[in-house]
Amino acid sequence: MNYIARNLGRSGRSFRNGNRRCRMASGAITTIIQTPFWGNDKTESLISSCNSSRYLSTTSSSTSSTNDNHRKNKKPFDKVLIANRGEIVQRVVRTCRELGIQTVAVYSTADAQAPFVQEADEAVCLGPAPASQSYLNTQAILRTIHDTGAQAVHPGYGFLSENANFAKIIAENNAVWLGPPARAISQMGDKLASKLIAHKAGVTIVPGHETPMESLEQAMQLCEDGIVPYPVLLKAAAGGGGKGMRVCFNSQDLKEAWNVSKAESLQFFGDDRLLLEKYIENPHHIEFQVMCSPSPPPSSSDGNAAATTTTTDVVVFPERECSIQRRNQKIIEESPSMLLTEETRNTMIEQVVRLCQTVGYESAGTLEFLVDEQQNFYFLEMNTRLQVEHCVSEEAVGDARNRKIDLVKAMLWIGAGWGFPEEIEQMRDGFIIRPTRHAIEARIYAEDPTRAFLPSTGPLLPYVEPTTSPTLRVDSGVAEGHVVTPHYDPMLSKVIASSDTLGSSITAKSRNEAIETLKHALDEYVIEGVQHNARLIQAVLRNNAFVRGETPTSFLPTHFPDGFHGVELTTSEKEEFAVAAVLIDTTRRTLLRQPPLVGRTTSDTQGLVVRLGGFFGDPYLVHIKNGDGSNQASITVERLQKADESESNDVNKRRTLLLDAPINFQHNRHLAQVSLDGVPRNVQVIGENKTGEIKMQMYGWDTSILVQSPREYELSKYMKPPVQVDTSSLLQSPMPGTLISLAVQEGDQVETGHELCIVEAMKMQNILKSPRNGTIAKIRVQVGESLKADQVILEFETE
Repeated sequence: MNYIARNLGRSGRSFRNGNRRCRMASGAITTIIQTPFWGNDKTESLISSCNSSRYLSTTSSSTSSTNDNHRKNKKPFDKVLIANRGEIVQRVVRTCRELGIQTVAVYSTADAQAPFVQEADEAVCLGPAPASQSYLNTQAILRTIHDTGAQAVHPGYGFLSENANFAKIIAENNAVWLGPPARAISQMGDKLASKLIAHKAGVTIVPGHETPMESLEQAMQLCEDGIVPYPVLLKAAAGGGGKGMRVCFNSQDLKEAWNVSKAESLQFFGDDRLLLEKYIENPHHIEFQVMCSPSPPPSSSDGNAAATTTTTDVVVFPERECSIQRRNQKIIEESPSMLLTEETRNTMIEQVVRLCQTVGYESAGTLEFLVDEQQNFYFLEMNTRLQVEHCVSEEAVGDARNRKIDLVKAMLWIGAGWGFPEEIEQMRDGFIIRPTRHAIEARIYAEDPTRAFLPSTGPLLPYVEPTTSPTLRVDSGVAEGHVVTPHYDPMLSKVIASSDTLGSSITAKSRNEAIETLKHALDEYVIEGVQHNARLIQAVLRNNAFVRGETPTSFLPTHFPDGFHGVELTTSEKEEFAVAAVLIDTTRRTLLRQPPLVGRTTSDTQGLVVRLGGFFGDPYLVHIKNGDGSNQASITVERLQKADESESNDVNKRRTLLLDAPINFQHNRHLAQVSLDGVPRNVQVIGENKTGEIKMQMYGWDTSILVQSPREYELSKYMKPPVQVDTSSLLQSPMPGTLISLAVQEGDQVETGHELCIVEAMKMQNILKSPRNGTIAKIRVQVGESLKADQVILEFETE
């Protein structure tokens, strides 16, 4: 089955025309406009090694196939409500639309104009922006289910997706919960209960304390006594996704993390219990996607059921490597992992199957592990829902007919009591779905990686997503003009690339293909109006250690120890950027019917100077020879020495490049493709300011470009850069948000790293620490006050 978003292209996200009737939750009516690292041969023993393999027979598969044929012209439900927001709503809607199922979206007033509201067949407003009054408002959701006649509820991820009480209430109100039963959520969604169950089932677990912490003092005592030695992980007992999770290397870290972790846990999951466990340093984060369905008991020889109980049929997808993380939250996921040996993989799958069968699990779930370089592994937790990164598993499997597994469809099938869809039965090999390609996903967040990943808000203008293809998928919840607010998680989209190679053995070559596809897609991805992490992801993809598969959870702090300060281009890449900038500026001036600068034509011998970094940026002299610069030409480039610069190795060295194809300038996509020496590259062309500088981006390096005639360049050398404003005596809010607490008063002496205050934005609490030693001179704001980005919170005494 082809994935529906691929068939629709981006048209599947377009808004519907005309007025749409959308009910409010109260009932009112309103109008809304080389060597394989994943092989086949050694996995055979796994099928016979698990105790319950008896029901994974041809009979079971054939029965499901017969049932699927019987249902070919039917649908599991007539109407499904999606109790979530954003990208996951659109993801579920697309599958339902393919199956002919009507959909109901719920939304808050802050999301009234969001794309997911327009995408569904019906939309109902639950209440104001705060999640507690809208997406966590169970009574409003129950009224909506009743009013719309929805037969089933898909919870998505986050919000109420792992709330056992909500799942139980849904079932009690005669609707189908599209997820595991409340019993399984209670057992496995609770981090403490799941560890106890896993331990009893023979699953290896992370060392830690057996019960939730009763107080900060208890946690500190356990660490000081060496029962749970530092470093430790403080984490929410009732949820995941990095919320409420903090790594603590000493008692001071633990003190600072305690209140923040409890507050986040309560806000996200309605439960402020915290667990304390040993922090495994430098591991890989490996997880297994499962899909489980009740399986009928084996039949006796006379054809009657041999037992009255049902067993659990488990299908395990290729593992996902999710080790590139910030704030304990994943930003890059891929499948399969380059780390695992076949022996380790098989042992882990055995434990995954055993645990799912122990709890009688149903529907979609993910079991997460930490794995060290010696292949020791530890069970972390089970996410009793569909994961954000589920699409990586979907793209990693398939067959020669390009059929792929749709996990949302499988959840619908299982919720209806239909078992697994036909494609799962046909692709499975016992418990296992084998990978046929390598897939890698980048999560794109509205956050500033150069400022400790602080959330960013504002309108997305311009905003252009990459062009999808059979090897590139984009799942997003926004569109151009969408306003990113501080109320919810800042994720904008997921970009998923897969390898061209389709086969039974996944190699490093397959992985490199997927990486190159993702790099190319991110070069096309235009996001303006907010800060975002796409440039950081491009820097990771270009890192040699990442390409080699050396991707422990410590990857970001190891390779960016002082934080991320932007993509760094090599000397050669900067030269190529300078040439591309001149060629693009030439084409752009022609399209805009602007006169060329002196030095731009082949009859001029002086060439042109392009400054990378704006008026005071690095100068490059570019000569276009033997062509007009629009089709084919020989071009020379050399870095010029600035007046205040000492001589360096890359100055005054001339290099010749060949433009070997016409420039493809797509003005509506803010994109130009330039091919130099046979290598095409995408350059984003965002816009021009009043001084003639054009914002461009190549390989994730964004900068202002200024093209000058030689005379303009000579005169500009006498200009002095503007004096920078000194803000060293100020603490400014790094993002829009709310001041939750102040830890200091006027007159207090503080040292570098001392906690000053906490600012909440996008439901994350951000501790702002002192950047210097000094005395607090004046506090400008009060607790509870709304802050703008860069608003002054307090002042230090000047020395």
